[in-house]
Amino acid sequence: MAVDGAAAMAADGAADRAAAMAADGAAADAPDGAKPAVAIALGANLGEPAATLIAVRPLLASTCRSWWQANQAAAPACQLRWSPLFRTAPVGGPAGQPPYLNAAVVLMLAGPGLGWGEPAGRAGGWGEAAAALLERLQALERQFGRLRRERWGPRSLDLDLLWCGPDPVERPGLSLPHPRLQERSFVLAPLAAIDPGLRPPGPTAEQAPPVAERLQALLPQLDEPAPERLGGRGGWPE
Repeated sequence: MAVDGAAAMAADGAADRAAAMAADGAAADAPDGAKPAVAIALGANLGEPAATLIAVRPLLASTCRSWWQANQAAAPACQLRWSPLFRTAPVGGPAGQPPYLNAAVVLMLAGPGLGWGEPAGRAGGWGEAAAALLERLQALERQFGRLRRERWGPRSLDLDLLWCGPDPVERPGLSLPHPRLQERSFVLAPLAAIDPGLRPPGPTAEQAPPVAERLQALLPQLDEPAPERLGGRGGWPE
């Protein structure tokens, strides 16, 4: 589906999105002890970005759940926590781009005291599972008309995998946590809106500042305006 069809999909699929949002735990808090297993950043600045992000939301929720179930022999309950939408200035790339809409979603492992475990059926563990999730995200981008013509250029849909699992991942074409996560206000602001105390996982996670603290320190160093938090709307209630 090209980005021109995003508005039509947003209207035609209203009932399906309402059911999906009720199931994805959009308004619920994660239980005590829940772990932020996966984080994904969303962005768009071509066509109708709000319609695109609203249209992709239930598809992304379904993608995350099916990936999680496929990679866990006895999958613990997971919950998706969504950020509000933010309007942000383009960073890098060609001049004259329109502003972006950005958001984030975090897949939480629900339940106190859960161990991470290893993804079932994958010799490469979390690294192999992360690569499989990245493939699914890129397929969704293509469905919404994403063309990779230039670095940091305008895009119909951008789905960035920020982290996946408890440890860093280094594979060809995939480095997690995302190497520029801590330098991007348009990523940190949505994450901080989900949970100010979030820290990307890894061996130094406890020493790293929470995302809200990192955002507060980063903003005075940037030339672009701070991300603007938008109000909730149909299809995106946060």
